[in-house]
Amino acid sequence: IVLQNCHLYVSWMITLERLVEEMDPKKVHKNFRLWLTSYPSPHFPVLILQNGVKMTNEPPKGLRANMIQSYLADPISDPEFFDRCQKQPQWRRMLFGLCFLHAWLQERRKYGPLGWNIPYEFNESDLRISVRQLQMFLDSYDETPLAALNYLTAECNYGGRVTDDKDRRTLVTAVLNIYCPQILEDGYRLSASGMYVVPTDALDSHEATVEYIRQWPPVAKPEVFGLHENADITKDLGEVDLMLKTMLLTQAQSGGGGGGGGKSTDDVVAEISGEILGKLPSNFDMEVAARRYPVVYSESMNTVLRQELQRFNKLTSKIRSSLLELGKALKGLVVMSADLESIASAMFVNQVPESWAKVSYPSLKPLSAYVTELLERLEFFSTWLEEGNPVCYPMPHFFFVQAFMTGALQNYARKYTLPIDTVEFDFHFFWEAPTAKPEDGVHTSGLFVEGARMGDEKVQLEESQPKVLFSPMTYVQLLPVQSDKLSTYPHYECPVYRTTARRGTLSTTGHSTNFVMFMRLPTDQPSSHWIARGVALINSLAT
Repeated sequence: IVLQNCHLYVSWMITLERLVEEMDPKKVHKNFRLWLTSYPSPHFPVLILQNGVKMTNEPPKGLRANMIQSYLADPISDPEFFDRCQKQPQWRRMLFGLCFLHAWLQERRKYGPLGWNIPYEFNESDLRISVRQLQMFLDSYDETPLAALNYLTAECNYGGRVTDDKDRRTLVTAVLNIYCPQILEDGYRLSASGMYVVPTDALDSHEATVEYIRQWPPVAKPEVFGLHENADITKDLGEVDLMLKTMLLTQAQSGGGGGGGGKSTDDVVAEISGEILGKLPSNFDMEVAARRYPVVYSESMNTVLRQELQRFNKLTSKIRSSLLELGKALKGLVVMSADLESIASAMFVNQVPESWAKVSYPSLKPLSAYVTELLERLEFFSTWLEEGNPVCYPMPHFFFVQAFMTGALQNYARKYTLPIDTVEFDFHFFWEAPTAKPEDGVHTSGLFVEGARMGDEKVQLEESQPKVLFSPMTYVQLLPVQSDKLSTYPHYECPVYRTTARRGTLSTTGHSTNFVMFMRLPTDQPSSHWIARGVALINSLAT
C-alpha cells in the first residue's frame, strides 16, 4: 500500500498512527509493506518515524552535481528521447540552458532571503515537464516560440510554486536569461565571468555533455547566481547563526544558588530584568497627545502619531508588567508560571521573549540590541510629542510604516483636493541632512541597502564594497504626485522591507508584515542586474 503526500492530511495522521500501532506482526502477511510519502511536517507521527525505515530524496549540493543529476535522470537520460527532437542544435542548447536554470533555482536557496524570500521546493517534476514541453514546442513550430516557453516555464511550471511577487520577478528574470535568442548562438555566457557557457562540441552526445559538466568547479561562486561576492559572507553567517541557535536549545540551564562562584540563571535574569526596567520610560500620556495633536482634516500625521503612541504604550506596558511579575517569581513571592519561565529562558540566552514579540514591531535583533532600538524609538516619539513634527522622519522608528506613508499621501491629496488613489510617491535622494520641512511630502532616513550601495558622487545604485553587507541609505524625500506626473529616469524598483528576513504574511489590515513599498532607485545598470543581486532596502538589521 502506498499513501502519498501525508503532510496534506494532518487530521488523519492520528488515525494512521493508531492503525500502525495496532498492527500485529503475527497476523500481518509477510509480504505486506506500507509506503508513506511526505514533506517534512511536525504533524507526521513520531511513532511511525521511529519504527519505520526512512529514505529521503534531496537535490545534490552544488551546481555541478545538480546538473549531472539532471542529465542522468529520466527523461533526459533516455537515448530515444534525447535524440528524438527534430531540431537537434536548438534542442541541445536550450536543454543545457534549462538544466542550468533548474540547478540555478535550487542552489540559490542557500543564500537565504538574498536568494529567495521564501525557500521554494523546486524539484525534478518541474524540470521534467519543462523538458517535455521544450521538445514538443520545438517540434511543433518552425520558429522557436521563446515567448510561449518563457511563460510556461516562469509562470506555470516553476512559477506555480512561487507565492511572493518579488520572487516571481527574480524567477521571470532568470528564465528570460535562458530562453533568449542569444542562447542559440555559439559561446553564450551563463554567468558574467564567462566561466559557465553553453558548449558547442560538448553537445554532440549525451556522454560528452556530462563529461563537460564534470569539468566545472565543485563549488560555484556567487557571481554565477548574479549575486555579489559578499553573498558568501551572508550565507556563512546564516549557517553559523543556525548552528548557534541549535546549540542554545541543547544548553543546560542551572537555576541553583550559584555556589560554584558564578552567577546562576536566576541571578542573570534578575540583573537583566532590573537593567531593562531601569531604562524603560513611563508610558506616553495620551490625554496630552490628544490636546496637542487633535484629529484635524489638514494634518493626518496627528492621527499617525497618536496611533503610534498607543502601540508603544501597549508594548512597554507588556514588558514592564511581565518583568515585574518575573521579579516576584524569582523571589518566590508568586508561582513561576509557564509564561514567566519562557520569558526567563529567552532573556537568559539574549532573545526577545515570544510574549513581547506578539505585541511588538517586527525585529530579528537579540534582546540587548532590541531594547536599545526600542529606547531610540521611544525617544524619537517623545521628542515629536514635545517639540512638534520633525524635519525628517526615521522610517525604521515607526511601528506601522504604512500608516505613516498613507498620512503623507492624505495630506497632499487633501491639500490639492485630489482623489488619494490617483496619488503616489516620487522620490528625491540626497546625502546632506535636510534642515527644513519640504513644501509637500516628507523627508525620511534610517534605511540600509543590502546587496548594493548608493554612490557618493552620483546618487545612484553602485556595487557593494567588499565585506560590507549593509550600506547606509541616503536621505529620501517622499514626494506625493499624481500618477501621470511621475518623473522618468533609469531606475530599479527596489523593495523596502521591515527586517532582513524579507518574508512576511498578509495581516488583517491587508498589508504585508514585512514588505513596505517599492522605491525607484536611480541606476545606470539594467534592472535585471539588481534583481539577480537581490538588492533591497532594510529598515531594521538583525544586529
